[in-house]
Amino acid sequence: MTSSLLPLIETMAKEKGVEPQVIIAALEDAMLTASRKAYKSTEDLRSRMNQETGQIEIFAVKHIVEAVENPATEISLLDAKEMYGEDAELDMEIEFPKPPVESRIAAQTVKQVLSQKTREAEREKVYDEFNQRIGEVVTAVVKRFETGDIVAEMGRVEATLPRREQSRAENYNIGDRVRAVIKSVNKNIKGPQVVLSRTDPALLIKLFEQEVPEIYDGTVVIRGAVREAGDRAKVAVYSRERDVDPVGACVGMKGTRVQAIIRELRGEKIDIVEWSDDEMVFVTNAISPAKVQRVTIMDQENRVMEVVVEDRQLSLAIGKKGQNVRLAAKLSGWKIDIKSEEEKRKEVEEQFGTLAADALAETEGAQTAEGDVFNETEGALVTGESPAGETPEGETPEGEPLEAAPAEGGEAAEAVSEAADAVTGDAPAPAVTPDRDVQ
Repeated sequence: MTSSLLPLIETMAKEKGVEPQVIIAALEDAMLTASRKAYKSTEDLRSRMNQETGQIEIFAVKHIVEAVENPATEISLLDAKEMYGEDAELDMEIEFPKPPVESRIAAQTVKQVLSQKTREAEREKVYDEFNQRIGEVVTAVVKRFETGDIVAEMGRVEATLPRREQSRAENYNIGDRVRAVIKSVNKNIKGPQVVLSRTDPALLIKLFEQEVPEIYDGTVVIRGAVREAGDRAKVAVYSRERDVDPVGACVGMKGTRVQAIIRELRGEKIDIVEWSDDEMVFVTNAISPAKVQRVTIMDQENRVMEVVVEDRQLSLAIGKKGQNVRLAAKLSGWKIDIKSEEEKRKEVEEQFGTLAADALAETEGAQTAEGDVFNETEGALVTGESPAGETPEGETPEGEPLEAAPAEGGEAAEAVSEAADAVTGDAPAPAVTPDRDVQ
């Protein structure tokens, strides 16, 4: 190598966008690798660039020891003192220059290692730069297409816009300028490291920050944004000052601010709703543009909410293929069950009908039970037997005949006998006066 290597290193560093020291380190590693392949020894080889001559110098390093066990990497203290005088001490290292390697294979090795080290340095620099810019909106120029993905240039850096991150409402040609948000930066893959997105909600938020001064200075805060790229988006905004209307600030005079964002997103519809810490109010706003009649929390733990709208507002609340309610659910974080007033009325009627049927069944069951008791008692009177579970008249629980009752109970027994005769038709039933005590 000649002294002209240093200017070449500086030029190469500028082209690659890295520091000259990175190129020098890559050259040192490349020469060291080529030397090890050429010498094929167990020596401890090291490389270093001589800034005065512009050459990469190779050295074999040996360690000063008392007794040499490995001559390739060690030297005795006595030999070291003979070579370097009394300055040589134990555990010191001595460098022995090696002649430069000059061969075609060595040159190819140097070229390969230098290219690899340079690419690694470039990728590390790109990662360090763009990893801090994730979420930032950048402008890139379409360079080529690779299996549906778009490869775009951002200065000296290539970025990729994958198909899944492209809006289906957009088409690009080579040379077109694209505004996208940096979604991620890959460190250890081949090809472009920077991944762009046109579908991420972060793009919508950044566009609002650029178009709406109140959002940029923090007066109005975006509390959430959801998108179905190319079709519809919803943005929840909140004002820190009572006198500032957050929705009006985002819409702008005659819709100029939001229209600029819609044009950038190729006609994507944007619903701007006001955020509220009251979840029922927020869900009502999120269903916009549909008008909500009432909202009911069905399950607080699982975050399920029922929303009732007018019959003519049902299709508007649901949206095309459920798009409006789906975006509202994502924005609010609640599962939303939308019903029309007619559906809700029928549901309530069915519930009342079920309750009425249950009540009627209970009433009929009670009447049937009373009828069974009456029939059992009547049968006992006709046959002269006692109802089930009762002791027959004139017998003890053990079935033994009773002795004659006292005189004061005779009238009661006589009345029961007359009533039994009246039922069987043997004798007319006597009239029972209300004040008569029947035992």
